[in-house]
Amino acid sequence: MTSALPSEKVEDIEIRLLLEALFLKYHYDFRNYATASIKRRLRQARIQLGYPTISALQDALLHNSDMLPSLLGYLTVQVSEMFRDPGYFRAIREKVVPHLRTYPSLKIWIAGCSEGEELYSMVILFREEGLEDRTIFYATDINHRALGAAEAGIYPLDRIQLFTENHRRSGGKSSLSDYYQAAYGRVAFDKSLRSNVVFSDHSLVTDAVFAEMHLISCRNVMIYFDRDLQNRALGLFDDSLARKGFLGLGAKESIRFSPRGASFADFVREEKIYQKRADA
Repeated sequence: MTSALPSEKVEDIEIRLLLEALFLKYHYDFRNYATASIKRRLRQARIQLGYPTISALQDALLHNSDMLPSLLGYLTVQVSEMFRDPGYFRAIREKVVPHLRTYPSLKIWIAGCSEGEELYSMVILFREEGLEDRTIFYATDINHRALGAAEAGIYPLDRIQLFTENHRRSGGKSSLSDYYQAAYGRVAFDKSLRSNVVFSDHSLVTDAVFAEMHLISCRNVMIYFDRDLQNRALGLFDDSLARKGFLGLGAKESIRFSPRGASFADFVREEKIYQKRADA
């Protein structure tokens, strides 16, 4: 007689089946995301959406396409803020920008842009450094709802104090209030900041090279991937960067585990900013 599986083992099976269903029906591939993170997010989704089991959530996903945006919201939305980790943006401003000034035109990719906080941070920085007019910014994410929020550029007013302090600590050359208008408890960033931005659906898991970039900023996204998927994403960045282009990652991310790491040299080690080698 076969003994019953512990409930957590059953849940693991349910999660694998749900991720397979999500890929087979909707072509969103989370099968190589870090297990602990996916499990935590699906448990949260199951509880908050009111389903007794992951299998019940899977059934709803398969038979009601309206469930997809809700579930993607749990699986993809990152917690971010403008000029998050100000030292990173100060390093971009003081050490990367002088190199970028030598190019007549620039392409910048904010990969996994979520709701746009990092995108607006980068555009404001480039405006303050006089590079915005020669730059095209590509803002990508797999979550359509997050992309819509990024394109709207509207944030709760109570986040502005933090954004403003981060902007100041990043070496901001103006007042952040120059870039938004506040009303009814929210702030709306100036639409001129989106003049050179291309918003696009793009998956680091399944899609190919985006374009030839001079700077790719992808922060706090790969921490949710397993090692194979991290390696794939780094390969994508390697193939997408121009020679001597720059790659910025999150504070807890690294390239050193990957065979693709040999293509990069440390540029600002403490801020996880790398430069693609000229001979790579």
